[in-house]
Amino acid sequence: MRLKNKVAIITGAGSGIGKVTAQMFAAEGAKVVCADISGKQDAVAAAIGAQAVGVQVDLAREEQIQNMIAAAEKHFGRLDILVNNAGFGGGLKPLHEQTSEHWDLVHAVNIKAVFLGMKYGIISMLKSGGGSIVNIASATALVGWKGHSVYSSAKAGVVQLTKVAALDYAENNIRVNAICPGTTWTGLVKQAEHHPTPPPGTPVVPGTPLNRWCLPGEVAAAVLFLASDEASFVTGTALAVDGGYSIGFSGMAAEQRKAGGQ
Repeated sequence: MRLKNKVAIITGAGSGIGKVTAQMFAAEGAKVVCADISGKQDAVAAAIGAQAVGVQVDLAREEQIQNMIAAAEKHFGRLDILVNNAGFGGGLKPLHEQTSEHWDLVHAVNIKAVFLGMKYGIISMLKSGGGSIVNIASATALVGWKGHSVYSSAKAGVVQLTKVAALDYAENNIRVNAICPGTTWTGLVKQAEHHPTPPPGTPVVPGTPLNRWCLPGEVAAAVLFLASDEASFVTGTALAVDGGYSIGFSGMAAEQRKAGGQ
């Protein structure tokens, strides 16, 4: 019961890493706000039970992020943990082929929504005496990925936001950390819609020393650690959960990475 009586918001909780994280948090005693734009969050919350509630949120809209934070306070009285997990990829194209519209869309969810979630989440945590924030970045925030300029720049920004916020709020008992997953078997991978784990023979992204895909539960376990009091002296870190990809990176071409997940 590592999160007993804690109140947590998890964005992107309708599927993938967010869904598994919500389930894991609830099993560890947390009250959970499952936030998602898809509509799937209600089923996830219902399966968890009375200690969870689903909230539909468009993270590109500031007022809906404010409403999400207010929902935690309304249903459970406060906010202790915020997991900024929701995000999406961006397609692999050379920089000069990227459009400003695509930049705005990817950055609205992958970094601006993280900023706004932190902003309003921190305001709530300041009222209750502290908390823990975990932002989901990406291994592409740590190393270059050919053709991924728009997505990678957003995720790199998440890492820097994490570090600065950790400095800003350390004296307020608010810890802020990030996780940088490698290629993860989630809904961002088309095959994952029909296969809960990678089928035999599924290609692994070159340059991954552990030579396999990451599973959502492996990222969720790292989120749980950083959110819990077990990580009480950890703040401002960007934890790579990438099978060694960011240390063994070998600069493969974009066409070799089309199976890439988060």
